[in-house]
Amino acid sequence: MFGLFKSSTWSRCVKGSFTAFRRRCVSHSRRFIGENTEVVGEQSLTPELRLRLFTPSCRFWTERPELWPYEDPYWAIYWPGGQALSRFLLDHPAVCRGQTVLDLGSGCGASAIAAILCGAAHVVANDIDPMAAVATHMNSELNGLQPPVCLTHNIIGSPPAAFHLILLGDMFYDQSLATSLHSWLNRCMETHGTKVLIGDPGRAQFEEHAIRRLLRPLAQFELPDSVREENYGLSCSGVWSYTPEL
Repeated sequence: MFGLFKSSTWSRCVKGSFTAFRRRCVSHSRRFIGENTEVVGEQSLTPELRLRLFTPSCRFWTERPELWPYEDPYWAIYWPGGQALSRFLLDHPAVCRGQTVLDLGSGCGASAIAAILCGAAHVVANDIDPMAAVATHMNSELNGLQPPVCLTHNIIGSPPAAFHLILLGDMFYDQSLATSLHSWLNRCMETHGTKVLIGDPGRAQFEEHAIRRLLRPLAQFELPDSVREENYGLSCSGVWSYTPEL
């Protein structure tokens, strides 16, 4: 009995210590993001959303990359494909109203936030960088919303979960990733009838991939001048529906 008591007590102590450690890490991450980003709203396709992002006045905009203490901060940029996808959802809220939605490669969480604002029944934001989950929580709070469920493991290639809608913004930046996405999305659609929306500004890896022939264009948006400057002159960003039956 004493051995069982010790084991149970030890287990609770370890669990409590881990929880306290995790809270301290999240608190430190929130403070770091707050100190090294700015709240941005107007200079995007979705001025109604407020997001914490890198701007030219932030320290790490010009700081030496090796001084950055985390993984590459993709979550600190509002990428043009994500902007188009979020704008499309906000313009057409019925697309995700009452639906279960997965924002894959969620970054700053903008598309997940847009889905919540549009009345989605359940939203999951998935990004393999834990800092993206912290940023998504902070950005949800900025917009007066309860954060979505945030997952930080790589779900591409895992057994397909039953989502009505999967959102992908700027995920076709790498040929091998695009290929693995293509295969996994097919399984999601075959298993659950999932719908897929893709936002991309027309990068070469996207335009040249086989999946491009299976997409139906839904919308095209002209990017604001500041977004063009930050993205090497890309002028437009579009939204496509993935339709393998084409």
